[in-house]
Amino acid sequence: MVHVSLDMTFSALADPTRRAILARLALGETSVTELAKPFAMSLPAVSKHLKVLERAGLIARGRAAQWRPCRIETGALKDIDEWLGHYRRFFDESFDRLDDYLKRLQAKDTTGAANDGDDDGNK
Repeated sequence: MVHVSLDMTFSALADPTRRAILARLALGETSVTELAKPFAMSLPAVSKHLKVLERAGLIARGRAAQWRPCRIETGALKDIDEWLGHYRRFFDESFDRLDDYLKRLQAKDTTGAANDGDDDGNK
């Protein structure tokens, strides 16, 4: 179930318009009309983007008389963050090991360079 949800979420986030809509909604709830303003597309086209985001669980839409507010939903983003957390830990540990290895190489190089030519008296 989580994989299907992640697939839908990543698919929804693959589009730059939908990411821009989410970025705007991160500032607070707003209407569909306001969300559509920065885009060179029709209101129905923006509405299609909103439906994709809604199906993926990234936004929720309401209805208050003629006003149709949209707001960001954190559940799907939390699922992505948890999924990415595994990889984040993997890369952090890998970079830490690489850093340790590079420090050992530098220490070895510095020690070896300090001894070059000094031990045997021949230059």
